[in-house]
Amino acid sequence: MKAMILAAGRGERLRPLTDEIPKPLIKVAGKSLIEYHLENLANTGFKEVIINTAWLAEKIHDELGDGSNYGVSIQYSDEGNALETAGGIINALPLLGNEPFLVVNGDIWCDFDFSELAKPGSNTQSHLILVNNPEHNQHGDFALHDGLVKNTGDTMYTFSGIGVYNADFFAAQASGALPLAPIIRKKCEENLVSGQLYDGLWTDVGSLERLQKLERQLG
Repeated sequence: MKAMILAAGRGERLRPLTDEIPKPLIKVAGKSLIEYHLENLANTGFKEVIINTAWLAEKIHDELGDGSNYGVSIQYSDEGNALETAGGIINALPLLGNEPFLVVNGDIWCDFDFSELAKPGSNTQSHLILVNNPEHNQHGDFALHDGLVKNTGDTMYTFSGIGVYNADFFAAQASGALPLAPIIRKKCEENLVSGQLYDGLWTDVGSLERLQKLERQLG
């Protein structure tokens, strides 16, 4: 299975840090967020990684190179102007191929074991990892019912930014800037999204406060 790390966004909420540093290259406990992902992927058997870039793309290229320092092979999907999450994935589909592929947000930190990922089944098109709701998203995003992800439910969870997708999940979607959440919600209505709950360590590094908290946690 190939993996894609989303690294194109500017990270407005982490300015002024992200004025000079792409958000995935921000260091926590001496290591950049994206390096944690690359090492985790390599340790769980992934060999091929696609990284989409836009904001300060050259710094990501220069820092990570071809991936050999991390035990993986990196290809880059350069967007120029960021295409949002789904748009970035669609733009990278020629590199991702026809088999199911993993997508990971570049601005999260987690200790999830990628070898435990399930692929979409014969009746689904994606498989999402959900987590317990953090303070900044107390109402959650999705529910789980009999292994399927639902838009509503008695207990709501937060989408971790980790998912496995079939290429046909994005079929009939136009190219260009496109968010992912509306597509997921439509697929949930069609019972095409499976999921699992992960209760390990996970942080969405979306603010300076959360970055500092993670630094204390890992330091």
